[in-house]
Amino acid sequence: MNPKTGTLEQQGINTVRILAADAVQKANSGHPGTPMGLASVGHVLWAQIMNYNPQNPAWANRDRFILSCGHACMLQYSFLYLTGYPITLDDIKKFRQLHSKTAGHPEYGLLPGIEVTTGPLGQGFANGVGFAIAQRYMAARYNKPGFDIFNYKVYAICSDGDIMEGISSEAASIAGHLQLGNMIYLYDDNHITIEGNTDLAFDEDVAKRFEAYGWHVQELPDGNDLGALSTAIKNAQKETDRPSLIKVRTHIGYGSPNKQDTAAAHGSALGEAEVKLVKENFGFDPDKHFVVPDDVLNYYREAGKKGIDKEKNWNDLYKRYKEKYIELSNEYELLSSGKLPEGWEERVPVFKTEEEMATRKASGKVLNAIADYLPNLIGGSADLAPSTDTNLEKYKSFLATNYDGRNFHFGIREHAMGAILNGLVLSKYLIPYGATFLVFSDYMRPPIRLAAIMKIRPIYVFTHDSIALGEDGTTHQPVEQLIGLRSVPNLTVIRPADANETVQAWRIAIEHSGGPVALILTRQKIPVIDQEKYTKAIELEKGAYILSESKTQPDIILIGTGSEVQLLLAAQQRLKEENIAARVVSMPSWELFEKQDKTYKEKIFPASLRKRLAVEAGSPLGWLKYVTDQGDIIGIDRFGESAPGEEVMKEYGFTVENVVKRAKALIE
Repeated sequence: MNPKTGTLEQQGINTVRILAADAVQKANSGHPGTPMGLASVGHVLWAQIMNYNPQNPAWANRDRFILSCGHACMLQYSFLYLTGYPITLDDIKKFRQLHSKTAGHPEYGLLPGIEVTTGPLGQGFANGVGFAIAQRYMAARYNKPGFDIFNYKVYAICSDGDIMEGISSEAASIAGHLQLGNMIYLYDDNHITIEGNTDLAFDEDVAKRFEAYGWHVQELPDGNDLGALSTAIKNAQKETDRPSLIKVRTHIGYGSPNKQDTAAAHGSALGEAEVKLVKENFGFDPDKHFVVPDDVLNYYREAGKKGIDKEKNWNDLYKRYKEKYIELSNEYELLSSGKLPEGWEERVPVFKTEEEMATRKASGKVLNAIADYLPNLIGGSADLAPSTDTNLEKYKSFLATNYDGRNFHFGIREHAMGAILNGLVLSKYLIPYGATFLVFSDYMRPPIRLAAIMKIRPIYVFTHDSIALGEDGTTHQPVEQLIGLRSVPNLTVIRPADANETVQAWRIAIEHSGGPVALILTRQKIPVIDQEKYTKAIELEKGAYILSESKTQPDIILIGTGSEVQLLLAAQQRLKEENIAARVVSMPSWELFEKQDKTYKEKIFPASLRKRLAVEAGSPLGWLKYVTDQGDIIGIDRFGESAPGEEVMKEYGFTVENVVKRAKALIE
């Protein structure tokens, strides 16, 4: 051991600092300063505190670690490598390079040990609340006296930027309210952001703020005091009724003679000369790169191997649990496999044509019909359950006094709701949903985008889907939201035309994989369509289907989604009276349609039939692809009005008469 580096522990910490400096320098891109300042915090977590097993990164009762300040990812990559996860030193050398596992911010799915994709500040902070809720729910449902099957904790490191972002306020508030004592967050208080010292824009008392949220707060003046760090985390572990925040004073770029405690250490390489000075400062050879001393690697590998026995002990516990609680263990094993209970889809309701029903109401009926058969289906709304019809009537609320409840009350916190849903999904056991009005999906765009990037499947229930919602007016009437959501890769948007299509939309959402699903539902009542004894709606799974065909060769195709499909069916009859044959296509999901083969697409939209009219109460952007150069679109290119919904729809041209008029104009 080099005497200049001190103890083996200290040498390991300095190795992490130099790996960060080397990797960022080689990439000539990244954030070296934060991992250098946090190396001691990382050491205490990975070498002393957290329960994990690098040989089985998916161990069910592992502690979850979230790096909310994702720009500090070299900290996480270094400890994953050192403790024995399937990441190599070559992977670290390829930091931020094309097709590398070590992306510029942690990405779920690229490397085992990365629990969630973080990047936009504050998202990881809020994801952790979802992880913590999932643990509390699983413990309440499955733990029994003497069998703490699920007792893991959620650890996170967050930065000044995370704390400043509004989402952290929403998430911290609900975490405190729910008394999530399984959350332990370490706040990297390094006083530096990109523009300079944090006092340029940030001088609040973070400790008092979090105490006001109901958190247990500790303050450490020296982020390199390993004993104090360990003691503080152990104190937090004992605090079971409050989430914990440990405010740790660190120094960005620690060990850099010229850039420590400066913004220059935040978002760019230190420079070759400065990296050499850092290495000299810590007793390393300045001319060698990516050096990991053998004794350091052995030390951390041994720390990682502790998880083998921890998991073995858990497996032994679970084996005894399974012998005693056969039904619960069978249920858990089914859920953890990702499979669905057999026959669940047979429980969905069928709606008759005599009924008129808002699709939000139909959605609520579906949820309540299937809830008994899907114990992992849990969710709620942003204070809008009565309006979005998302309450599971037979089940209790998820509260600090009742963690086995299945109805969540997110409060008026759409941004945090979206991120919490991501954390719930990533528990790997649950099917979570969250609801609000479609216009407020704008508040959820960052977590929606991250869910799509991770290809995970939260379900969004967006109601009050058009100007037809009526009197609430311009601010509440969505126009651009549909096309905005459709523009997100991997997000499947479904806008059902009636109650029976809503049933099928839920079936698709539950069975879907590879990305989030958004259900777009009406406030107003609409007719239940006669779909040949209620069977045709199953074709929703193809994204678009022929709902009503003309008896002769069609002259025009009428295409619609949601509540506007009823206008097309009525217009088809009117046109028939004038000897004009029209095909009606219900097209609830562009994304599902685009997955079909060319033969099916040609069947629905023959190349020879180019007279097409699309009708949707939203932005017309994107429809040109389907209506072609000989088609037309009845859409909305301005904001709404405050008036009864039927009057607004009429004012904007969503009437049978206008559909007939525009169709005839195309043909003529």
